[in-house]
Amino acid sequence: MGFFLETLLGGLMAGMLYSLVALGFVLIYKASGVFNFAQGAMVLFAALAMARFAEWVPAWTGLESKIAANLIAFLIAGAVMFVVAWVIERLVLRHLVNQEGATLLMATLGITYFMEGLGQTIFGGDIYKIDIGMPKEPMFALENMFQGGILINKEDVIAAAIAAALVVALSMFFQKTSTGRALRAVADDHQAAQSIGIPLNRIWVIVWCVAGVVALVAGMIWGSKLGVQFSLATVALRALPVVILGGLTSVPGAIIGGLIIGVGEKLSEVYLGPYVGGGIEIWFAYALALVFLLFRPQGLFGEKIIDRV
Repeated sequence: MGFFLETLLGGLMAGMLYSLVALGFVLIYKASGVFNFAQGAMVLFAALAMARFAEWVPAWTGLESKIAANLIAFLIAGAVMFVVAWVIERLVLRHLVNQEGATLLMATLGITYFMEGLGQTIFGGDIYKIDIGMPKEPMFALENMFQGGILINKEDVIAAAIAAALVVALSMFFQKTSTGRALRAVADDHQAAQSIGIPLNRIWVIVWCVAGVVALVAGMIWGSKLGVQFSLATVALRALPVVILGGLTSVPGAIIGGLIIGVGEKLSEVYLGPYVGGGIEIWFAYALALVFLLFRPQGLFGEKIIDRV
């Protein structure tokens, strides 16, 4: 039982990180109808900015406090992501809203490669480290209940807590603020929202900026765990099954879908892997997403496309 709980907790923590990346897809699609394939590149660009500014700020200012340097680096990287998100929305995707899917696909793929190249030009192409002080050593919990206790990675716990806090903050933003209610109105019906005076262009800019901040937090966490390297852009591919499972138009779906896939990956690898040769964790999420595409393409909480037309 202890080993099962250990595996379950590991899956839940991994699922929270998947959900964090998936939120970027859902937020942009809900507000503008654009499926942003460049979300992975945004995560990479944000992680590069965070890592490099964390190095540059002490050199520029002489700061010795790692906490202060990381905080300043986070604020600067956040401002950079605001600018990047604003430029992408203003110059490219605003003009492609409601265009054919193939057009949007090519545009966001082009943005992906442009951002990867720009990131390498500005920040360099080496592997960088983000050190925000998260402990790497594991710990044992519930030793009184289970023999030997449950092994938990402290870094995963802190990362999951940060992801959960951001999700709660976004939920409060959407539920309690006038801007959040306007975003929900735009997501429900563009024309109706515009008819009551909600400016769609401003709302789309806000959504892209929020998605940029989400990408920054995701990049900071993943960069701290894995190091900042250009393969980090592929983290978005891990979030695609989450979006398909939870529903492309549902924020709660992104969260629940991430938890389901995180837990499913870990449990299937541990309990089924020995019988099929291992490697289930690599393809489990995509196989589950394929099943949903065949039998429930709108996902667990998403809307049918015909309902949005």
